[in-house]
Amino acid sequence: MTEPRKDASVEEDQTDAAKRRAEGEFVRGVSGFRQAIGDPDFPPEPGRYHLFVALNCPWCHRVTLARNVLGLGDALTMDVVFPNRTGEDDPEGPNLWQFNPTRPASLTGAPLPECTSETGTGRSHRLVRGIYRAEGSDEQSVPILYDKQAGRIVNNESAEILRMLNAAAGPLGSTLSDTDRPDLYPVQPGLRSEIEDLNDLIYTAINNGAYKAGFSSDQAAYSDAFKAYFIALDALEARLSDGRPFLTGPRFTEADLRLFPTLYRHDPVYYVRMKLNGARILDYPHLWHWLCRAHALPGVAGSGSLIHCRQGYFGRSWNGTVPLGPFRPMPYPEAYGHPELCD
Repeated sequence: MTEPRKDASVEEDQTDAAKRRAEGEFVRGVSGFRQAIGDPDFPPEPGRYHLFVALNCPWCHRVTLARNVLGLGDALTMDVVFPNRTGEDDPEGPNLWQFNPTRPASLTGAPLPECTSETGTGRSHRLVRGIYRAEGSDEQSVPILYDKQAGRIVNNESAEILRMLNAAAGPLGSTLSDTDRPDLYPVQPGLRSEIEDLNDLIYTAINNGAYKAGFSSDQAAYSDAFKAYFIALDALEARLSDGRPFLTGPRFTEADLRLFPTLYRHDPVYYVRMKLNGARILDYPHLWHWLCRAHALPGVAGSGSLIHCRQGYFGRSWNGTVPLGPFRPMPYPEAYGHPELCD
């Protein structure tokens, strides 16, 4: 089995985690399934692997982005859970990811067309928890990378899944040629270390930092996360001010992919829900142009859903009412097609 890489860009430091949670800090747990495509038990083969995701989840969004930009949409099958979890009236209990393609969303009044039944295991599980229970695990999270042939979970750590998809895209059956397919983690002198440094900043201050701001119940923990988030945005805005199209230069890499899900959510969701109301991405000219540029790349726009995001973040919190805005200067995600909004 591949030894998991333990660093600040993959998982949060768990030191005194229970004490920190008790004091009101949000502390993200550690994923338990850490094997890899390419290990002896999991050879890279077209059609063998399956993803379980939630389109409102930014960690899943990383994986759906990688699946699409790498041309793996046909080779890597996928099921999508409903963005709200189970309620108190569910016989299995509350707060569980569920496959429920017929459940109407409160935001739209109708079922969400992207939601599916569970088709990856052959057992038609109603709850994600059932996939884990089949392997004796109490975990409940998505994303999950699943081996349909072996009937086993391969990995449930998004940072590792997107990297293994990049490394094995060709053998997995990408529809893009080697020359047309982006390399998200290219072998170039100094470039990988640059990507890793960016990953550390983006994960700690922005990806996980948004959750620390939104879900910490301690004012000081929230304040620290809020400040770190906007300091990091300032640093990335300055980095892009030299005219480079992407974070490391002319090519879209893993660092860009990992930043995208959080910034995609910031203006329409996180500004309110995560209490990150210091500024919009629309207030950062270079980051806004970067966001629009990334959104326009092949496969990116279809990798997420702001309807799922709004439903998932607001539909089960506070009083369950989903905000309808913003609609100025333009509704989202349509705004991402208009870089000139920040000119």
